[in-house]
Amino acid sequence: MKKKIMLLGSGELGKEFVIAAQRLGRQVIAVDSYPGAPAMQVADDYEVIDMLDGEALDAIVANHQPDIVIPEIEAIRTERFYDYEKQGMQVVPSARAANFTMNRKAIRDLAAAELRVKTANYKYASTLDEFRTAVAEIGIPCVVKPLMSSSGKGQSTIKTEAEVDAAWEIATTKSRGDLNEVIIEEFISFDFEITLLTVTQQNGPTLFCPPIGHRQERGDYQESWQPMAMSDEQLKEAQDMAEKVTQALTGAGIWGVEFFVSSDAVYFSELSPRPHDTGMVTLAGTQNYSEFELHCRAVLGLPIPEIKLEKAGASAVVLADRDSANAPTFEGIVNALLTPDTDIKIFGKPTTRPYRRMAVALANAPVGTDTDAVRKMAKETADKVIIVYPD
Repeated sequence: MKKKIMLLGSGELGKEFVIAAQRLGRQVIAVDSYPGAPAMQVADDYEVIDMLDGEALDAIVANHQPDIVIPEIEAIRTERFYDYEKQGMQVVPSARAANFTMNRKAIRDLAAAELRVKTANYKYASTLDEFRTAVAEIGIPCVVKPLMSSSGKGQSTIKTEAEVDAAWEIATTKSRGDLNEVIIEEFISFDFEITLLTVTQQNGPTLFCPPIGHRQERGDYQESWQPMAMSDEQLKEAQDMAEKVTQALTGAGIWGVEFFVSSDAVYFSELSPRPHDTGMVTLAGTQNYSEFELHCRAVLGLPIPEIKLEKAGASAVVLADRDSANAPTFEGIVNALLTPDTDIKIFGKPTTRPYRRMAVALANAPVGTDTDAVRKMAKETADKVIIVYPD
């Protein structure tokens, strides 16, 4: 078994992956652009670099000689991954997958144009004039996103003509990386949206977790719950699309595949080749393996006999509301955890900014429990957690 893992991106999702990998005896080097990132706090070693600096990235890879390279964020010189594969390193899920999915243009064109997967109508723009023309062609309302971003950064919905120029400014200034191009999408009137965690294996069939429902604000996840009630036909359609796209991208690992679901159609939305923020609900014990344990097993080529639902669960985020250059403390934890079947995960981020995720509250209940009741438990738990800012 390969032993040394380099994790590129060290947020809260990376932290949980490091814990899962170390429980299987792996060595992990956590990398991010700032010191004290959550995954660095539990990793064997760490590096602080700008991962958009290809030479700096090459230097730490050469220095540590990892067996496995795992990207956790978008802002990376992913074109370097092809060379790492040639050197014999395993890139997760693959260099092809990382390069396609770190850019919304590549993945959307693959899904819609090449694989003929059902998506919202869309156009691209790299100048304000192109953007105005594209919005006119797609129609209002429409959704605007940078080609490279995560957690809803730079995303907005245009509801009136007066909002067009502001949406361009938001998308181009909040983009991650150095791309100055945006995607304009048709606004889909959907009943609900889901994340379908999809596991591709080195030696085994593609597996699916029970669907996860989620609610977003500002394009960022606020709460999630599992399972999400949907028809067998809708679920099968989503599974077929997820398998089709992940097979085309190649590689082993967990993928967060997002869909819009209406009464008469299922639309592919986005895909992340790594654990998904909405999948933090699996830390509530909803499955026999959390999404992080599944990712680790798939990456290491370990068997996953089955994925089964064991509990109904929900997650709710705890958000900062101001800027602080120093790490906060937390109050209300004792009160929050008085409710049975609840938990809190504090991420350990060293700074805050408005709307930054600092912790997540979790709740679970027996399978068959109304998910609205479990969501209420998680939200009430999150609301009891108070962030105390040192400055």
